[in-house]
Parts: sequence; structure tokens; C-alpha cells
Amino acid sequence: MMQFINRYGAEIIQRSIEHLYLVTIAIAIAIIVGIPLGILVTRKQQFKKPILGVANIMQTVPSLALFGLLIPVPIFGGIGDRTAIIALTLYSLLPIIRNTYTGIIGVDPAIREAGKGMGMTDMQLLWQVEIPLALGVILAGVRVAAVIAIGLATIAAAIGAGGLGVFIFRGVATVNNQLLFAGAIPATLIALIADFGLGTLEKRLSKTAIENIYNLSQQYDVDRGGR
Repeated sequence: MMQFINRYGAEIIQRSIEHLYLVTIAIAIAIIVGIPLGILVTRKQQFKKPILGVANIMQTVPSLALFGLLIPVPIFGGIGDRTAIIALTLYSLLPIIRNTYTGIIGVDPAIREAGKGMGMTDMQLLWQVEIPLALGVILAGVRVAAVIAIGLATIAAAIGAGGLGVFIFRGVATVNNQLLFAGAIPATLIALIADFGLGTLEKRLSKTAIENIYNLSQQYDVDRGGR
């Protein structure tokens, strides 16, 4: 075991960094694109089916097939990390869009009415009430997307994007279980750490949301009493 670590330790660190790079960029793009789309479908219900439908279709496409289909696409395609990041982003969109929509729609109508009663505009209601209260649910979507992306990023090695999948593919080709474990174990640890970290943040945001509900209701009662 020590001989294996001495031989592959540096490469495991390198591949782990590559893996984190692919996932971090993909999730960041998915958040930037997915949250606004989730907000859009809460305001424009006619976009709900097409947007969620396309995101659902992306989830059903076999991962290796999607990586392969993107290679010949002009500008976005090719061999390397760019194609892998696009594929991971597409796979990460559905949970983020869906949870953003669910979180905002799930805000108690009485809380919305309280905000309107305080004279808030639709945009103020969105940013000061709905999004803060929905943050826990939205982050749960990001959490799911991150775990999915970490797992799927192992396939990125098939198109020359690096990552921990390099060990897995090499291990399969040479029937070497040590190489398989060198890729699978760090990927699993990264997924568990991401899940735990985002889960902890999700709980804290949910607690903050409850405090926001209380403060808003108190303010609303004060305003009503002053009338």
C-alpha cells in the first residue's frame, strides 16, 4: 500500500484538483443559469413545461453519450475540459431549476401578503422575502447537483478532461483494482464532504429563514397596529 501511495500519491492529488476544477466551474455556471430560470418559471408559468422539460431530457441522456455528442459541436465541443464542463453543467441544471421553483412557490401566501401589505413591489418581495425563505430549498438543489456532478466527472477522463476518472479508466483497462480504488475512493470522499458541507449550510439557512418569517410577521403586526 505504501509503495502504491509513494508511486501515485502526487498524481492522486493532481487528479483530485482537476476533478474539483471541473465540478466547481460546472456548478457555478449551473447556479448562474439555473436560479434565474427557476425564478422565471415562477413568474411566467407558460415557460414551466418547456424549461423543466428540456432540463429533464438532459438528465435522461446517458452521460457518456452526452460527452460524445458534444465533441463535434462547434465552439463548445472538442476534446478536453471545456466539453466536460458543458456536459456537467447540463446535468446539474434540473435540480437547481426545480428546487428554485419549488422553494419560491412554496413560500407561505400569508408571508407574501404581509410583504405586499408593507408596500413591497414584486421585485422587493422576490429579493427580500421569497428568495431568502427559499434559500434552504435552493441550496438542497445545489447539493444534489454537486453530488451528481462529482460522480459524473469521472467520465470526463474519456474525453481527455482529466480528473479522477483517469485512474478508473486505467484500472478497467489493466484490470487493476488498486487504480480503480485510487479514482473511486477520492471521488467518493469529495462527494461526501460536499454533501455534508452543503447540508450544514442548508440547515443554517433554513434556521435563518424561520427568523426572517418571524421578523416580517412582527413588522407587519406593528404596521397594522399603527394604522
